[in-house]
Amino acid sequence: MEEVEQQQQLKGEDWWKRLNNKLADRWSSRKKPENMEAGVGKWVSYLKREKKLDSLVGRRPTAPPAPKGLYIYGNVGTGKTMLMDMFYGATEGIVKHRRRYHFHEAMLRINEHMHKIWKTQMEEKSLQSSIASWIMNLPFDTKAKEWLAEEERYKQEMQMKNILPAVADEFFLNQEEDRKGASVLCFDEIQTVDVFAIVALSGILSRLLSSGTIIVATSNRAPKDLNEAGMQREIFQKLVSKLEEHCENVLVGSEVDYRRFIAQRSVNQVHYFWPIEPEAVNTFQKKWHDVTGRFGGRIISQTISVMFGRTLEVPESCDGVAHFTFEYICGRPLGAADYIAVAENYHTVFISDIPVMSMRIRDKARRFITLIDELYNHHCCLCCLASSSIDELFQGTEDGTLFDLESFQFETETEGAKLRRNVLAEGNVGSGGSPVGITSILSGQEEMFAFHRAVSRLVEMQTPLYLDGVRNVHPYFQRQHRKSQKSNGSLLSEASI
Repeated sequence: MEEVEQQQQLKGEDWWKRLNNKLADRWSSRKKPENMEAGVGKWVSYLKREKKLDSLVGRRPTAPPAPKGLYIYGNVGTGKTMLMDMFYGATEGIVKHRRRYHFHEAMLRINEHMHKIWKTQMEEKSLQSSIASWIMNLPFDTKAKEWLAEEERYKQEMQMKNILPAVADEFFLNQEEDRKGASVLCFDEIQTVDVFAIVALSGILSRLLSSGTIIVATSNRAPKDLNEAGMQREIFQKLVSKLEEHCENVLVGSEVDYRRFIAQRSVNQVHYFWPIEPEAVNTFQKKWHDVTGRFGGRIISQTISVMFGRTLEVPESCDGVAHFTFEYICGRPLGAADYIAVAENYHTVFISDIPVMSMRIRDKARRFITLIDELYNHHCCLCCLASSSIDELFQGTEDGTLFDLESFQFETETEGAKLRRNVLAEGNVGSGGSPVGITSILSGQEEMFAFHRAVSRLVEMQTPLYLDGVRNVHPYFQRQHRKSQKSNGSLLSEASI
């Protein structure tokens, strides 16, 4: 009402004077003690409205607290991911907004969303700066110009401060229904391997947990043991407190690797051939021709899309089947984004000429482990031609054990490449160059866990139980199934007409 009265009083005045007076009044009304935080005036106005509503319609109802989630941790092959996936499958059709992410994919999605939000903010900032510059040249008094400068600074501070909550809000955008919000988040293999992971996970998970999202996570470590290197202790402690407040910690204490247990009690289909000698090479090539023959037999090269606007050239492919040499897929500066793209596009992947992993090729070993993780997570069929058996594939040397570089794709220093700090500015993960220096802050126990997990998964990927599920679970066949249903639905509609 006060604003309306002021506008009525100003009617008929010269519009330059009116605009000048209005800006000066707004500046005066925002004057506050020096120790008052920026934006307090807005909160006071908001609280007054809340108080008025309370007097008219009563207090706002409080939402009931969300049920506690689960944080499941334990050794390799004890069934942590299986339990989480069973729960996630049971929520289908019951919980509308739900998501399941592996750590690699989640970190890449966070980077992608951060870049998009950052880019939008930069575009808005450019427009706002242009308008502000134009206004600063108008015949306003000094106080009005000071107010505009302060307002611009405050907006920039708020945008940077709220980028992680904004990413959290975007993270669960349902692209099919175009609705925001997730009631349940399943997060596989939660880790805090670097500063970015700690800061990003702390900001995003805190936001989600505070808003009522139920988190079910798996890890090889208890929450308090995730950060043995002591990075960003204060931020990490807040994350641990949030997890302990909103999740029940469950230790799967079994020492049995059930992947091996299943493999020992089944007749495995051989998809892992070794050593690299004529007999194994011929068997591997025969397998390749048999599989591609079932899918048409036309071998072509193909370019697939990768996150951040990049692409990956696949030298040999045939209707969902692909072949790579170890050097091509693990010897170049590729990362989780590339391997996710491969796993999503190809239900069967052949990898030839796999060497014994040692300290000498630790970067390639780490990429190979990340590749195995993504192929396993997407339930791909994997055929390997390797120098040694699965159990002897990962070895140390007199130089020391292999480093665990899990999710360090952004942290690997490469000649001519870009680190994670450049991802926001340029929207890519970096390419080219040979590794010249690597910093690993992970412990020997973490290294061994990564290797044991890869070996355990390679063993399971030979079992009939795993291979029989490829056609039902892999995204390639799921896409085909949806297309078939859509086509049948269209035919039925035409028939009824």
